[in-house]
Amino acid sequence: MLHNSIEELDEELYEHHRFEVTKGQQPLRVDKFLMNLIENATRSKIQKAADNGNILVNDVAVKSNYKVKPGDVVQMMLEHPPYEHLLKGENIPLDIVYEDDQLIVVNKPAGMVVHPGHGNYSGTLVNALAYHFDNLPMNSSNRPGLVHRIDKDTSGLLVVAKTELAMDYLSKQFAEKTSEREYVAIVWGNLEEDEGTIEGNIDRHITNRMQMAVYPDGDRGKHAVTHYKVLERLGYVTVISCQLETGRTHQIRVHMKFIGHTLFNDERYGGNLILKGTTFTKYKQFVDNCFKVLPRQALHARTLGFEHPITKEFMRFECEIPQDIQDCIEKWRVYSKAQQFEEED
Repeated sequence: MLHNSIEELDEELYEHHRFEVTKGQQPLRVDKFLMNLIENATRSKIQKAADNGNILVNDVAVKSNYKVKPGDVVQMMLEHPPYEHLLKGENIPLDIVYEDDQLIVVNKPAGMVVHPGHGNYSGTLVNALAYHFDNLPMNSSNRPGLVHRIDKDTSGLLVVAKTELAMDYLSKQFAEKTSEREYVAIVWGNLEEDEGTIEGNIDRHITNRMQMAVYPDGDRGKHAVTHYKVLERLGYVTVISCQLETGRTHQIRVHMKFIGHTLFNDERYGGNLILKGTTFTKYKQFVDNCFKVLPRQALHARTLGFEHPITKEFMRFECEIPQDIQDCIEKWRVYSKAQQFEEED
């Protein structure tokens, strides 16, 4: 049964997903469009939602065969609130680097999801924040305290707002690109230049919904800029520093892959394969040992800077590179020195 109006829907359904169709999108059935964007969704589940009048395009219920076009706003509505809204505080320890009455700076460990979502409804940073702090302000996505986020397997610094004033002031700095974010990464290959800038729009991958992709012609996605500098050359891998000018999903991971230097052990983007080096069994064993030492993508949010919402002082925080990345770098140092020694002989 199709509902008659958005007003009627609002009384009994909750928005679970909202997507704006990007410029350059070819006509595509709405069920296929949603399949590409919603993790763990099945086509039958989406089609059932459409049959029940729970899929809206521009506030009007549509059937599964409706073809989306650029500019359409697609919503999926369900009878219960999103699980992430049923938020429970959990007594998870937090590594708090700094705290005052306006904000908190947290060092997030690798493996911790920032906010609840599909498949991760507990054990997240937001669950921990909800336990340790009362009445955190909601961001535009109804997530308490979060000004920005980093990926599950990326470690490092995040700022969390404790007041509405701080949320607005800090969010504005991230939007206007006046905040400072520096990451340390290990990437496959030896970069030609000591420093450079990668520019290219980022949007979801056309065929692999779990990945993002670069669209250099600007026909899709959002503008993204990453500046990088080489910190250490270790033969088949390079340690780099990346400064984010924009903050897109998977930005460093996607931009580095785009220029042919995928992050070391980044499984989602193919960095868990041997992308550079020899075919010797001994080398393969060495790389496998590196993967065991660092069982995640080699990316750490080391530096975070922003202007304080009250004092207007520019604050800069830095946290040490975690042990797993340090151990991996050290293994590559030893290996590359041994390689140089063999070449000199």
